[in-house]
This record gives sequence, structure tokens and C-alpha cells, in this order.
Amino acid sequence: MAQALRLAERGLYTTSPNPRVGCVIARDGQVIGEGFTQPAGQNHAEAEALNAVRGRGGNARGATAYVTLEPCSHYGRTPPCADALIAAGINRVVVAIRDPNPLVAGEGIARLRAAGIAVECGLMESAARELNIGFFMRMTRGTPWVRSKIAASLDGRTALANGASKWITGAAARQDVQHWRARSCAVLTGIGTVLADDPLLNVRDWEIPRQPLRAVVDNGLRLPPNARMLEEKGGVVYTASQDVKKIAALENVGARVVVLEDANGQVDVARVLLDLAGKGCNEIMVEAGSKLNGALLQAGLVDELVLYLAPQFLGDMARGMARLGELTGLDQRIDFDWQDVRHAGKDLRIVARVKK
Repeated sequence: MAQALRLAERGLYTTSPNPRVGCVIARDGQVIGEGFTQPAGQNHAEAEALNAVRGRGGNARGATAYVTLEPCSHYGRTPPCADALIAAGINRVVVAIRDPNPLVAGEGIARLRAAGIAVECGLMESAARELNIGFFMRMTRGTPWVRSKIAASLDGRTALANGASKWITGAAARQDVQHWRARSCAVLTGIGTVLADDPLLNVRDWEIPRQPLRAVVDNGLRLPPNARMLEEKGGVVYTASQDVKKIAALENVGARVVVLEDANGQVDVARVLLDLAGKGCNEIMVEAGSKLNGALLQAGLVDELVLYLAPQFLGDMARGMARLGELTGLDQRIDFDWQDVRHAGKDLRIVARVKK
């Protein structure tokens, strides 16, 4: 199963909106085939592993399949993997974790057992769930896993008072960010960041088959049609504005404009996440300033921080990480659990999860 999980990791940047799955087929203690889920519309892990067995001139009859996620039982863009395992003559399947997708949700395991196949479930379950944390969140709560990336000084400042921020962290940290972008289905920012930095919001220096969706929260539609994030068609603009001319100007350059106004005349950030989930987004990377970070944190919508800390002070006049307003009691604080701390060049990278 550990090998199956390592195989699944090879789909870290490629499988969305599908989960990352690995499969190892073994007989008499020997691996006879293995595979991992290919990009959407192509083979799932089980089909890849069975093809590997056949490619070696063998067959899988009487073998055991180790799969990191319950084999699917429905027709999507590919046939059911449970049926493929049954047809191949597999007599035992070890599953790391059940599939939370309502189209599966135990049906794959039930189908295997009905065919007389022995099924065991729960081996290395936590590792399998972690690998697909965004997929599990989208399937169980209806929203993606939200990961907020912040680069700051040691005293928690993200830019000078005049907005200058290039560069607080070093080249190694900025390169490390590309890994997090590459595994994300979308990169979400705020209009203040776009107007200040005009970012591309794409993955650079990595060969990946797809770029993350680029999205911006822009209450008043201040985004210029020539913004670099719109150079490739497919960018999404979430707004509270009904300005027909501005909407038309953005749509003319290929942007999708979505009006999601809340009761206060601002963009409803909770509905933004619902919209992104509806587009099949499992993991969202937020790269924004203190206003959007604060709004998401206050609404309880951030799951994880990826925080890069540079060994420097910028002073109390510089801009902070998240605009939360004044807290009048410690019970209003937002608590985190440390997940990982390591160096990224001269900087520290801290991964922390919000306590829910």
C-alpha cells in the first residue's frame, strides 16, 4: 500500500478534478503490475495496473490489488474500475479508504464483495485521505480545501506601507510556491494584489499538463481588461458590481464574470468557494493581501496556511498578514495546529492548519 501511495503522488499535479490514486497488483509476494490515475478522461489507477500486467504477458487472475481509494462503481468518462478488477479475476482487494463521492460511497466495495472478492478497507487510511484532502472536502462539505500562502517578515509584515513587497522572501521560497500552485486547481487573489503587482498567477518553471484556474475577488470591477492574469482565456472575476459595460469589456477578453453580492454589497466569499467547487476545484491556493485573507479567515473558510517567514523586520507601519479588525477578547482569536516547519533557502516555511 505504501508503494501504491507513492504511485498516487505521481498524479499530484495532473489528476484533478479526479482524486490521486495508485494501484499495485501482487501475487505470491511479487508485484506483477502497478499504475496511477492519469489526467481526467484517461485511465484510472486500476486500469493502468491491469494493463501493466497484460503488457508483461501475464494475467491478474488470483492476484491481490492494493488500491489507495475505493474502486469506482459508476460510468463517467471511463468504465467502472470495480468491474475491471472483477473481469480480470482478482480475488482480493485491499483498499486504503472509502470513496466519499456519493456516486461510489461503498458501492464499489459492495460490488466487489458481491462478485466473491475478499475486500479489506482501512490500511494506511490517514495517508490516503491526506493525499486527496481537497477531493474529500469537496465531496463531503461541498467546498474545496483552501490553502492561503503568505510571505512575510519575521514581525508578520507582508509589504511596506507604500505597498513595496518585492522581494521579502528569497528565490528558494518563491520557487517552492510553484509546487503549491501546481497542485492547486485554482489560484485566488484580490483586486488590490492585482492592481499593485499585476501577477500572472500561473505555474512557472514546472512542466505540468494544466495551469490552475486564475480567479480574482473584485467588488467594484476595477480589474483592467489588459491585466496579465487574463492573458490566457479562462480567468474568473467575482464581483458585486452589475456594471454592464465593465462586464462586457472583461468578457470580450475571455474572462468569466460572476456576480455574487452579499447583504453588505461585497462579494460573498463563501459562494465564491461553492462556485469553484462546482467547477471541480479540489484545492484552492489563496495568494492575496490582508483584506481578502482577513475576510476568508473571519468567515472560517481557510483550512491551511503556507507561511514563508523571512529573517527580517519591516516595522509596525508595514502591512500585516490579515485584516481581522480589533479583537476584544482572546476567545475571538484564530488558533492553528503546526503541521510542518522547514527551511526554504534562507527563509522558513511553516504549514499550519486552522483549528475548526
